Amino acid sequence: MEERKLNEKESLELITQMIINTRSRFKTGNGNVYLLWGYTSVAIAILIYIIGFFSTHPAWNFLWFLIWIIGGTLPNHVQKKQKETPKSYTDRLTEGLWSIAGYCAIVATVLCLYFMLAKGADCWSLMMIFGLFVIGFATSMQGVILKEQSLIVGGGVGMLSGAYTMCCLIIDIPLLSTWFTPLFILTFICMMIVPGHIINRKAKKTCSKN
Repeated sequence: MEERKLNEKESLELITQMIINTRSRFKTGNGNVYLLWGYTSVAIAILIYIIGFFSTHPAWNFLWFLIWIIGGTLPNHVQKKQKETPKSYTDRLTEGLWSIAGYCAIVATVLCLYFMLAKGADCWSLMMIFGLFVIGFATSMQGVILKEQSLIVGGGVGMLSGAYTMCCLIIDIPLLSTWFTPLFILTFICMMIVPGHIINRKAKKTCSKN
């Protein structure tokens, strides 16, 4: 049986419908994923900020890894509860986007460990740039894919904070916890927590209409 080719109008309608379906699946649960990452990051940053008043030992900075441990585990638990549905191209694009971000985190961590153990050099500031700029970029791209303005703006705040952090490091301005940790907290509120609540609110409205 010969397959019928789609004309331009039908192709656009198909692409639009795929985006709508992906947005619908995304908004019914992934707002919670952003909230988990956001609140986890903010809570750990506040914990480290408070500890800094009592101890300046650099070993406490390893608590930042709790973000990856907790944040990388809980979202998977949330997503497993969601009903499995066939994945569209935009679904796979979304998964690929965050997979690349995850691989970048692994590479950045390995590089920082290498320079610390082999060279005795501290370059952990790279992880701060990653957490702000790269995650901000991925969040904005997610917003572009799903046409979600809150993610685009929130991701833009992350990229701006990451770029500012890079400039500080280039001109040898130290990332003091007195100003950088509050910046980190504010950025993740804008980048993860606010969009997460907006997405969930929109999902509730959609469910009530249906």
